[in-house]
Amino acid sequence: MLTEKPEFDDLRAGVRQVCAAFDGAYWRGLEPDSYPEEFVTALTLAGYLGALVPEEFGGGGATLTEASIILEEISASGGNPSACHAQMYVMGTLLRHGSPEQKQCYLPGIADGSLRLQAFGVTEPGAGSETTRIRTRAERVPEGWRINGQKIWTSRALYSDLMLLLARTTPYEDCAKPTEGLSAFIFDMRDLPGMAIKPIRTMINHNTTEVFFDDVVIPADALIGEEGMGFRYILDGMNAERILIASECLGDGRFLLERAVEYASEREVFGRPIGANQGVQFPLARAYASLRAADLVRFDAAARYDRGEKCAAEANMAKFLASEASWAAANASLDTHGGFGFAVEYDIERKFRETRLYQVAPINNNLVLAYLGQHVLGLPKSY
Repeated sequence: MLTEKPEFDDLRAGVRQVCAAFDGAYWRGLEPDSYPEEFVTALTLAGYLGALVPEEFGGGGATLTEASIILEEISASGGNPSACHAQMYVMGTLLRHGSPEQKQCYLPGIADGSLRLQAFGVTEPGAGSETTRIRTRAERVPEGWRINGQKIWTSRALYSDLMLLLARTTPYEDCAKPTEGLSAFIFDMRDLPGMAIKPIRTMINHNTTEVFFDDVVIPADALIGEEGMGFRYILDGMNAERILIASECLGDGRFLLERAVEYASEREVFGRPIGANQGVQFPLARAYASLRAADLVRFDAAARYDRGEKCAAEANMAKFLASEASWAAANASLDTHGGFGFAVEYDIERKFRETRLYQVAPINNNLVLAYLGQHVLGLPKSY
């Protein structure tokens, strides 16, 4: 464990109890691209995937801080939370901006597991991180909204019942500001005529896809909040996403560091444990220090989010610091294990691959630095 917060010990223990049934062999057996259905079901039945749903709708009424601990512990146990983490970070948009009818329609099902909200349709091939340039269009029609366009990196779309979608309802050229004219929608994506989902194979088991919309019609009440305000609405989800991804990185770092320390203490070469050598010891100690620092920023960002305060800078810093720290831990752990670090059965190479993702997703770390330079330090805009 990193930062000492004993008030969360019971939560951590409960999550670890669920994860104990899903060891390294389970996760290795899912590669390259099988979905961990049994794990997601167990986590749902234990109430952890519905943690952020308010108690009045049958959920746990948890804070984002508590949600971040759930995901951290999954990673620290050797699991991969990417199979289900969207259900937590997408929740902010629905909870803060959804109508009472939308909440009543979806939240009880999310809480009891009969509905899964795992698909977050934002990124597009021609837009990438420049979200305001997306081209997927939603037009009003008598039946509701007609959607045309394409999304990419929409993870878990094949295993989700619901989708949160960002689409243009006013052309970019007709808007005074780039962030205007974007609207958010939530809808049941099962068996929708005109929707096609294509899996994307990657170097990690992430279950990500492309989603194509060809005259897909969704109900009028799928619109969240006001038309044209969608970009502002999904920022809540994006800040939550960065904080939660930071927590996953912290869990990855803990797993990799703990395995490395154990191995370095037991493995003897030239008559002594390799952990006595500063070339092995110092990178692990440095990684630990970086993880501790990132952990503190994670808790600060999550606390600000829970209080309803602005937290974009803190959320971005938490993601940046944690992803860099977990990557340092991954490299130090691989170096410590030597050739055994490449052996599948040790799970180091799997975690090495999994944690590398978060330096480029859900936002590239260079864009985080650009954001901090412009919006925190007041430097000229770089992009």
